[in-house]
Amino acid sequence: MIKHFEIDGHRLVESQHDSGQIFVVTAPDERERTFIQEQFHLDDYDFASTLDADEIPRLELADKRMLIIWKVPDSATVTEAVELGVSVIGLALIEERLVLIRSAGGVSFTEREFRNIGDARDVMLAFFLRTIRHFVSHLRIIKQVSGELEKKITVSMENKHLLQMFFLSESLVYYMDAIEGNSAALRKLRIIAGQMDFQARQLEMLDDVILENAQAARQASIYSSVISGLMDARGTIVNNNMNVLLKNLTLINIVFLPLNLIASIWGMSEWSVITQGLDWRVSYFLFFLGMVVFGWGTWVFMKKTIDRGTARSDANAVRKPPDSH
Repeated sequence: MIKHFEIDGHRLVESQHDSGQIFVVTAPDERERTFIQEQFHLDDYDFASTLDADEIPRLELADKRMLIIWKVPDSATVTEAVELGVSVIGLALIEERLVLIRSAGGVSFTEREFRNIGDARDVMLAFFLRTIRHFVSHLRIIKQVSGELEKKITVSMENKHLLQMFFLSESLVYYMDAIEGNSAALRKLRIIAGQMDFQARQLEMLDDVILENAQAARQASIYSSVISGLMDARGTIVNNNMNVLLKNLTLINIVFLPLNLIASIWGMSEWSVITQGLDWRVSYFLFFLGMVVFGWGTWVFMKKTIDRGTARSDANAVRKPPDSH
C-alpha cells in the first residue's frame, strides 16, 4: 500500500492525489514495488534490504539518491511479560522526494516533531528524532518494569519473574544494537550532508539528532549493564527464598515427628487410664497443652540450633584468608 503526503503550511497532510512529495509504502505488492524502484532508482537488493528485519542500519549514496536503512522500535506489547522488538524501515531521498518503506505497520506524522516542516529533508530528520524518542520512552518502560520485577523477585520462589527479567535484558541488547547501528548511519549522513543540499538549520537539527541518539545509546548501555549485572544476584535471592521455605518446612516436620510418637504411644485409652482420677475434659486439656508446649519448645530449640550453625559458617567465611597464588 502506498500513501502520498504533501507539505501544507509547514505540516504534512495526506494528499488526495498521487503527486505528493512524501511516499509511505507498507507491505508493497509487485506493482507498487516496481513503481517505487523506478521513481527512487532502487535495485532489487536495495528494495529487499528495506523489508529485511535483520538488515544492519547503513547509508548509501549513489547519483544524488540517498538510501538509509534505519532501525525503529516496535510497539510495546504488555501481556504476562513486556514484549519489545525492533524492525527495519528504509528511507530513500532523491531531489525533493522522500519514500519510507517498511514491511508492516504504518508511519505517523502527527507527533510534535513533525511541526515546522519545510521540505523532505526536514521530514527525514523529524522522523529520526521521533524514532530516537520512541526508543527512550521504551527504555523508561524497561526501567519501570525492571523495578516492579525486582520487588516481586525479592519475595518470590518461582523462576517466572526471573525469566521476565531475562527477556527485558534480551530486549535491551537488541535496542543497544539498533541504536548504535543508527548512530553509524547518522555519522555518515553528517559527512555527506553537504552533497545532499542540507541547509544550515538542517545541519543544526542533524547535530541535535546525533546528540540525542548518543544519549539514548548511553542510557540503554547503563540499563543493560545494571540488569545483566544483577541477574545472578536476583537468582540467588530466589534460591535463598526457597532455602528459607525448606528450612521452615523441615522445622515443622521435626516438631511433629515427636508429637506423632507421643500421640501413638500415649494413645487416648492409655492417657485415660493414667488420668482416671481427673475429669476427662481436664485430662485431655492437659494432654493437648503438653503437646503444644513440647512442640513450641522443639521449634525454638531447633531454630536456635540452625541459626547458630548458620552464623558460625558465615563468621568462618569472613575470617577465611584469601588464597595466595
